[in-house]
Amino acid sequence: MEEKRRKRRDFIQNVSIALLSVTAVLLFAQTQLYLLDTHVGSDYLGLFSSSVSQTDTTIPGQQSTLAAPVRIAVTGTYGRYGNVTLTTADDTFRPLASLLREVLGSARTLKGCSEQEFLDSLSGTSVYYDFLSPLPLSVIAGFVGGDWNGDVSARRLAVSSQEDGVSLYLLDDDGSCFSCITAVPEADLTAVISNYELGNDTFAFEQAETDAFCQDIAPCSLLLENSPELPVLSVGNALSGSDWLLSAMGFNPNTKSRYTDSSGTEVITEGDAYLRIRADSSVSYQSGGEKFLTIKAADEIPTLEEAATECGVLLNSILASTGGNATLYLEDIRQNGSVTTLCYAYQVGGVPVRLAGGHAAEVTLSGATVSTLSLRLRQYAVSSETSLLLPLRQAAAIAARQKGAELTIGYADNGGSSICANWLAD
Repeated sequence: MEEKRRKRRDFIQNVSIALLSVTAVLLFAQTQLYLLDTHVGSDYLGLFSSSVSQTDTTIPGQQSTLAAPVRIAVTGTYGRYGNVTLTTADDTFRPLASLLREVLGSARTLKGCSEQEFLDSLSGTSVYYDFLSPLPLSVIAGFVGGDWNGDVSARRLAVSSQEDGVSLYLLDDDGSCFSCITAVPEADLTAVISNYELGNDTFAFEQAETDAFCQDIAPCSLLLENSPELPVLSVGNALSGSDWLLSAMGFNPNTKSRYTDSSGTEVITEGDAYLRIRADSSVSYQSGGEKFLTIKAADEIPTLEEAATECGVLLNSILASTGGNATLYLEDIRQNGSVTTLCYAYQVGGVPVRLAGGHAAEVTLSGATVSTLSLRLRQYAVSSETSLLLPLRQAAAIAARQKGAELTIGYADNGGSSICANWLAD
C-alpha cells in the first residue's frame, strides 16, 4: 500500500514539474515575442509619440522627422480614393510618399501655369496632396525624405499623367501655380494608384455643374462619399505641475528664482533668461545671457528644413509629457537673414485642431538659438464617443454662404472640456 502511495505521489510530482516547465517555456516565449514586437515597433515609432502610438515616421532613406497632416486624393480610370485623416507617418501614405520623393528628385525646370491647368490635372490619372498650409517645397520634400533646391512654396501638389509624361503641379494659396515634367515613368504612377481602393469621392469643382452649392465653395474642397468617423476629444489639464516643464526647457526645477506675480503667472528666471507659466497653461520663454536653448544645425544659420524639424522635435518633446494624443505640425515658416520664425498647430490623427486666438506654438530663432518660444499647452485625449457631422450637402450649403470658402473637417477648440469634429469653412 505504501509503495502505491509513493508511486502515485511521484507521478503527481512529475506531472506538476512538467506542467510548470511547459508554463515557463510559454511565458518565456511570450516575453520574447513581446520584446520582439517592442523592438520592431521601436523602428516605426515617432521620436516623440503621444500615448497613442504612431505607426511610422521614418520612410526608407528619410531622416527622422515629425508627422505632418496631409489630405490626399488618388484618381484612376474608374474612380477616386480620398482621405482627410492622414499624416505623412501613416502606413497608408507610404506609397504616396515614395512617389512624391521620386517626382521631386526628377523634376525639371518649373514654369508658370494657371489654376485651371492645376484643376484639370486632377481629373485624370493623378495623385493630389494638400499639406493644409503653404510651405516651402524644400520643407515638404523633407516630409517624404526627399530634397528640393529652390525658394518656391506651395500648399497643394498634384502628380498627374499627361501626354508628355508624368508632370508635377504646384498651387499656393495666393493662386501662384507652377508645373514641370518629371522623369517618373507613368507605370510608377499607376502602380501607386493600384494600392488604393477607388470610390466616388470628388472635388467641388467637379460637382459645380450639377450642384449649385459647390459653385460657391473653393474648387479644391475634397468631398468624400463617406464622411470619416472621428472621435470626440476630451480636453484636460496639461499642466498639473511645473517642475517637468522647467526640466524640459533647460531650467533647474529646484531653483529659488521663481515667484508668482499679481496676475497668477509663475515667473522663473536663470541669469537673463526667463520662463513665464500662466494660469491658462500657456508658456512663454525668452533666452538671455549664457542661458539659452539651441537646435541642431550644420551651420550657424539653420536651413528651413533643419529649423522646421528641430523646433518640432523640441516642442513635441515638451508636449509628450502632458500624456495627450495630440502632436504639433508646422503651419508657417519665414526666414529673414539670421532670424527664423515658425508657427505650429495641433493635430490629432491627421485632423487639425483650431485654437481660438492664434497658433498653438511660435518659435523665433536667432541663428540656431531659440530666442523666444510661446506654447499653449493643451491635453487632448481621444474618447469613446463619435463626433456627429452634418450631411455633406447641408455642410456645403452652409459653407457656400461664405463665397470661396474651403469646406474641410477639423476640431475647433473654444476652451471647453470636450470638442467634436466639425465641418469648417476656411
